Amino acid sequence: MAKGSVAFERDLCKGCGLCVSACPEHMLAMDEGVINRKGYHPAHVIAGMEDACIGCALCAVMCPDLVIAVEKFEPTKEARS
Repeated sequence: MAKGSVAFERDLCKGCGLCVSACPEHMLAMDEGVINRKGYHPAHVIAGMEDACIGCALCAVMCPDLVIAVEKFEPTKEARS
């Protein structure tokens, strides 16, 4: 199965939560402990869930402000066996 990684431009996130709702792996959440420069709680990857990303990019597609970048990569042959 493909894997991926997700990165947020946290200072531009308006905290709408659409990415959290769209993630099929339930690895995203709103960071209630942080307020960004726009005054919102930004989205983030839940600690320990970094490897759960499958690279589907549904979070990025749902983001109205285009603050999410997803990188998708195929597992190496060693990882498949």
